Order: sequence, then structure tokens, then C-alpha cells
Amino acid sequence: MAKSVAVPRDPGPTRPVRRAANVTLPEPLLREAKALGVSLSQACERGLTESVAEARAQAWLAENRAAIDAWNEYVEQNCVPLGEFRQF
Repeated sequence: MAKSVAVPRDPGPTRPVRRAANVTLPEPLLREAKALGVSLSQACERGLTESVAEARAQAWLAENRAAIDAWNEYVEQNCVPLGEFRQF
């Protein structure tokens, strides 16, 4: 008889560790959110996610500003490479 071997289960995607944070918000806004059933945690997470994405985009632009400017200068002086084949 063949010996059975236990196959470990795939735990699936791991959820990020969540951490409590203190947030100070205007009281009327909190009252209205509660009245409307808005989840404060989800709303804050969504807003923070957008803010982090914007900050990353700005940081990327700042880090790559020299290359972007150099490319723009090249295109201004030499036109777009293979531009004669563009259909628009």
C-alpha cells in the first residue's frame, strides 16, 4: 500500500498587517460619516492610498526630471524618431 503524503495547503494571498493609528478629523465630518454609515477605516485607507500614489508619482517625476528634459530637448531639436512613419 502506498504511503500518503500530506500536501501543505496554499494559504492564499497574505493580508498586510494592520496597525491602529490616531487620526484627528473635524467633528461635523465624523458625525456625518457615522450618520451615513461610512466606514472611517476604509475611507481613510482609500484616501491615504491615493495620497501615497500621488506622492510616488511626484517623487518619480522629480527623480527623472533630467531625463525627461533631455528627451524633450532631443525631440525639439530632432523631431520624434521615426516620426515620418506616424499615422497621426
